[in-house]
Amino acid sequence: MKRKTFAVDIDGTITENGAGRINLDALTALRHMTNIGHNVIFVTGRSSVEAYMLSVFGGTTKIAVGENGGSITLSTNEHILLGNLQECQHAFQIIKKEIDNVVEKSVFPRMTEIVLERTFDLELAKQLVLDKNLDVLLSDSQYAFHINSHGIDKGTGFQEIMKRLSISSEDVIAIGDSETDIPLFKIAKTSIALGNSSEHVKSSATMTMSAKSGDGVIEALDKLASKLSEI
Repeated sequence: MKRKTFAVDIDGTITENGAGRINLDALTALRHMTNIGHNVIFVTGRSSVEAYMLSVFGGTTKIAVGENGGSITLSTNEHILLGNLQECQHAFQIIKKEIDNVVEKSVFPRMTEIVLERTFDLELAKQLVLDKNLDVLLSDSQYAFHINSHGIDKGTGFQEIMKRLSISSEDVIAIGDSETDIPLFKIAKTSIALGNSSEHVKSSATMTMSAKSGDGVIEALDKLASKLSEI
């Protein structure tokens, strides 16, 4: 059969208990997909370097899309930067000045985005971005709030990988749980929302699972098993 490419979110998808701890059974199942010939590429709001490290230690395809599509890591010292960190920093300073309780989150260093604690009214900040005509996008990954360059999302980031590897959308299977995964769902023929997803996210996917997070990933792979024989 033709190789499939899994585009897999990390937080809330293969992590458990909201603590960033990997569901090892889910990671084992994804590694098995890699071992039988499919691509498994992490697409996350976390740093692309973190995701790349997970792919190395987890035994999946050694490519990662991070920062909600703003950065791509192809090797230990090769990165593609699609976002503009300076414009995100500028927007952060304005939002911080105008809105209470805006706090930068302590995270792995970012190359293209600003990551904030979920401590303020995001809708108020989005309105401020419109009023000030700032060329950025605010989003909620459930892990944090993110400031990304306008036009940058997981879908645009992953499309760069699709071009590089000559991957057709017909062969992409996207798995995620949050609003930030919807742009990824739109470019995949098969999109899977997990049991912990909101109703809006579920309505944007072609398949929904009853199980949550890593258990939902395992449920999805079980349902797709007959179509994913060894290449």
